[in-house]
Amino acid sequence: MRRRKKKHDDEHMDESWLIPYADLLTLLLALFIVLYASSSVDAQKFKELSQVFSEIFTGGTGMMEHPSPVAPQQSSDQEQKQAASAGIDKEKEKELSKEALEKQAFIKDQEELKEIQKKINEYIKTNNLELQFVTKLTDEGLLLTIRDNVLFDSGSATVQGSDQNVAEELSGLLEMNPPRNIIISGHTDNVPIRNAEFDSNWELSVMRAVNFMKIILDNSALDPQWFSAKGFGEFEPIADNGTAEGRGQNRRVEVLILPRVTE
Repeated sequence: MRRRKKKHDDEHMDESWLIPYADLLTLLLALFIVLYASSSVDAQKFKELSQVFSEIFTGGTGMMEHPSPVAPQQSSDQEQKQAASAGIDKEKEKELSKEALEKQAFIKDQEELKEIQKKINEYIKTNNLELQFVTKLTDEGLLLTIRDNVLFDSGSATVQGSDQNVAEELSGLLEMNPPRNIIISGHTDNVPIRNAEFDSNWELSVMRAVNFMKIILDNSALDPQWFSAKGFGEFEPIADNGTAEGRGQNRRVEVLILPRVTE
């Protein structure tokens, strides 16, 4: 009797508890996966997680196919970041375009200065003035240097009558459209000067620049507002004042044609 009762009990053992137990474990597993994933939200990870859940619960169909409520916010944040990045890229593109335009304008301006230099050099060559006139394209602009003995007597700021035509012809070469700023400066050697007209080389250099500029501006095609005069005396030498040749180079008038665009 005892053996039969035991056999009867074994036949009727209830194992239905395994099903909810397995479901509970599955849900716990899903919960831990969600907690792990939410600690570092990533669009790609969330997509993969959604696929895993879909396979677990519905075999690939059902609610887990739909994006989590977190996804729209994340997508919005990513869109904002992408928009900000695009804005930065556009600003960089604008800056690069601006730099390119400025570089192009600078190159064009330098080419115009070279053309002016070419015209002046042709005038110098035609009139055999190579020893008295020199042109040079510098960072400050196109520089024309004129030895003082071409225009002035020693210690004088008055342009010699025989050389006034040089200044007049040079003025024609300074006609430009649109006009450029032009600075005329006077320079001397370091030999002190003191006469009835000038107390110093500085005064002599200033008046030489002014008087030469006056003749230039007799040309009605030139607008005086674009011109200015300076005097540097002996303080900007280009050669050694210890030799006669050096002092001769330092006694000069310079015409500086400024660029419109600087680098």
